[in-house]
Amino acid sequence: MTRTSTDSPRQLVAAAFIAFAAFGAFWGVWGASVPGVQRQAGITDGELGIALLFVGAGAPPAMLLAGRALDRWGPRVAAVATGALGCVGAGLALTAVNLPSLCAGLALVGATSGAADVAENAVAGRAEKIAGRPVITRAHGIFSSLVVLGSLGTGLASAAELPLAIPFVAVALLSLVATASLWKTLPAGVAPASDHRSGAPDAAPPGRLPLVPLLLVGVLGALAFASENAHQSWSAVFAQDVLHSGAGMSAVAPAVFAGTVAITRFAFGGLDAAHARTVLLVGASVAAAGAAVIAIAPTLLVAGLGLAAAAAGTAVLFPTLVGVVSRHVDESHRGRATSILTTVSYLGFLLGPVYVGLWADAVGLRGAMIAVAVLGAALFVLAPVLLRVSGHGVRGSGPGRRADDTLVRAANGAE
Repeated sequence: MTRTSTDSPRQLVAAAFIAFAAFGAFWGVWGASVPGVQRQAGITDGELGIALLFVGAGAPPAMLLAGRALDRWGPRVAAVATGALGCVGAGLALTAVNLPSLCAGLALVGATSGAADVAENAVAGRAEKIAGRPVITRAHGIFSSLVVLGSLGTGLASAAELPLAIPFVAVALLSLVATASLWKTLPAGVAPASDHRSGAPDAAPPGRLPLVPLLLVGVLGALAFASENAHQSWSAVFAQDVLHSGAGMSAVAPAVFAGTVAITRFAFGGLDAAHARTVLLVGASVAAAGAAVIAIAPTLLVAGLGLAAAAAGTAVLFPTLVGVVSRHVDESHRGRATSILTTVSYLGFLLGPVYVGLWADAVGLRGAMIAVAVLGAALFVLAPVLLRVSGHGVRGSGPGRRADDTLVRAANGAE
């Protein structure tokens, strides 16, 4: 198939990083803009809660469709999805003047964000495979960094009483830059499937993509995201309601969490793929320990240390799982494989804050943090089992063991 891109590893990695920067900037701006959006739309807290449900409603279907679109029309779908998210965000800031318009805008935000999420992770997986070096975890680190920067920048814009649309327009421009970079770098069509007759270790005959192995790994992603979003959504509430920190100090907690996530992803983003199982086990145990520390913390300082540990532990989990699935998947199946993993994992992201809320009503916020620690412990216990059952397990038990190639064939659609 004819290609119009250079497919240069360096350019592809750079394009993936720019796309994740735009994605992170969008969510940083959005998170800091929620109060302004609420005021502009003139809605109550309850109505805002209803409107936010439309983000979750729009994302999963778009994630699944994005995977199929990538496999049918090629990775340039990522360029379209990234640009669409930025433009939809700017449109939302300009048109959300009542509840119906906000709900419609957030449904579009959820859809374009879900599509961009899948597409950009697929691009990062492609870049990691072609470049032969870690890309996915560092790309997620860039995402986290831009969440923090976007949030801080929006706060400054709000303090300067700039129009609500200004930060969103800035993100839209960054998204269009990412779109141009992806469009120039990525091939126009889908790469042909690997030739299984060549004897290459990662080659497999094209066929139906098996769902069960990807769903099993997705369960681990859901546990990881549930823990991550539980802290991101409830850390400020815990600091204010349990430790009586005051509104100003409690607002720092989510920034501490996001900042630690970014630092951790940059610090450990260079680990070789052969260490994936170890990274998952260490990350899960550190996340569980951090949540347990928060649960018993007598002071804000101790809770902050626990939150930093929880952030560091959860930071490496989902990017590592994406790498496990993505590393050897054939390009003809990459989109669907990434979309299934991301969609199942996203369910954990949606349910994590709800999980904490239910436990908080039953046993209080300290007890709810113990329940969050259980999520990390569950991931620690389940990771080796589900990876092995799915085919993503590890051969051997001694030093220097190598990742099993069984799941390579499964992800490529082997029967």
